[in-house]
Amino acid sequence: MAKKILIIDDEETIRQSVAGILSDEGFEPLSVASAQEAFALLEAEAVHVVLLDIWMPEMDGMEALPKIKELYPDLPVIMISGHGNIETAVQATKMGAFDFIEKPPSYDKIILAITNALQVSRLARENEILKSQQGQRPELTGVSPAINAIREQILRVAPTPAWVLIRGEHGTGKELAAQMIHNQSLVKDKPMIEVNCAAIPEELIESELFGHEKGAFTGATASKRGKFDLADGSILFLDEIGDMSLKTQAKVLRILQEQKFERVGGSKTISVDVRVIAATNKDLEAEIEAGTFRADLFYRLNVVPITLPPLRERLEDLPLLVEDLMHDFQQKGLGGKKFLPGALHAMQRHDWPGNVRELRNCLERISIMSPDDEVSGEQIVQVLHGGGAGNAPGQSIPPGPPSLADNPALAGDMAFKDAKRQFEADYLKAKIAENDGNISKTAEQIGMERSHLHKRIKALGLD
Repeated sequence: MAKKILIIDDEETIRQSVAGILSDEGFEPLSVASAQEAFALLEAEAVHVVLLDIWMPEMDGMEALPKIKELYPDLPVIMISGHGNIETAVQATKMGAFDFIEKPPSYDKIILAITNALQVSRLARENEILKSQQGQRPELTGVSPAINAIREQILRVAPTPAWVLIRGEHGTGKELAAQMIHNQSLVKDKPMIEVNCAAIPEELIESELFGHEKGAFTGATASKRGKFDLADGSILFLDEIGDMSLKTQAKVLRILQEQKFERVGGSKTISVDVRVIAATNKDLEAEIEAGTFRADLFYRLNVVPITLPPLRERLEDLPLLVEDLMHDFQQKGLGGKKFLPGALHAMQRHDWPGNVRELRNCLERISIMSPDDEVSGEQIVQVLHGGGAGNAPGQSIPPGPPSLADNPALAGDMAFKDAKRQFEADYLKAKIAENDGNISKTAEQIGMERSHLHKRIKALGLD
């Protein structure tokens, strides 16, 4: 996409002359006659460089410069003046101007100044991204065949422009997978724009995605760029895409197909170049059958599907996950714990319905609440079954009726599939009883979505 250069000058001949130069060099010129018009335009457009005249009526360039730098600190501003002197140039530089050009501006000087400004801006942006990623490891932890296969898929798809649909239960690391794709993509020097479709109210999601014009609705006191606009030339991550309403799905589908849209309350068509990564924990095929998700949107998003395995299907990765998570907690000052063999064994016997997120919560609770430096299997069982990590010695959870959740030996000669189902049924019955039948509280406690818990209760035939 062509870089947008804003010309702020009250002389029409200068604006036309400079705009012609910029167009010849492949830039997209935008021009206004006053600083006031410039501020309105900057709210609505993604501008890459500003050419600002010093001498203008009402608000001159030296007044406008500090306000532009306050609102848009990373936006390079090149000052232009027909009455320039060394003192003015030095003052403008101290106030944040990138360069200073005298009128009439020559072709070579304008292009050189803009080229340098764009290069410095790009390097500054890359530096900020590297700083923000310092200490972070956007990497799926594990050595299991399932995780190795996911890494291979990401390695193949990341450098391409292909769209990706990441699927998996809550807490399996879908956002982490999206970050890995971005970090290995051709646009890794630009930020990935993220949207949680489930967290935005229905009445605001169009404004959030597409932006709005001033006065488009009550409270719209200024124009605002949407996420699609901000993701131009980069990646847009649509998390929880399955929670988007049918009305919004229709609009998103049109924009995905055409890469064009209008802001809420606006009529100007905006073109973008956006790569989309979507994620969902829902069974979209079932949602299509139920009439709550559009089939055409599914096929548009599902170019390269990546399905993340639940933790229960890669329990061999659990020791590495525990090590990584505990290292993160130590970095936050929560202190270190040593997990005895029995503790790891107890964790590997757990089904982890909340996946890695549930594991993180469990370990964080132990890190905070346990007074001991060593963690035993009994402490893990107490935490996973509703007890605290800091129980007094000898204190344990009151015994309930015998079940596989309490004693795996009861499985006898049962097949693994039947034992697993019985264990899950016993576990859920115990947790629901523990919460006096409150499904929402039970779902929160075990790290599972309420809707998914309802499905499991129905599937297991529990009352």
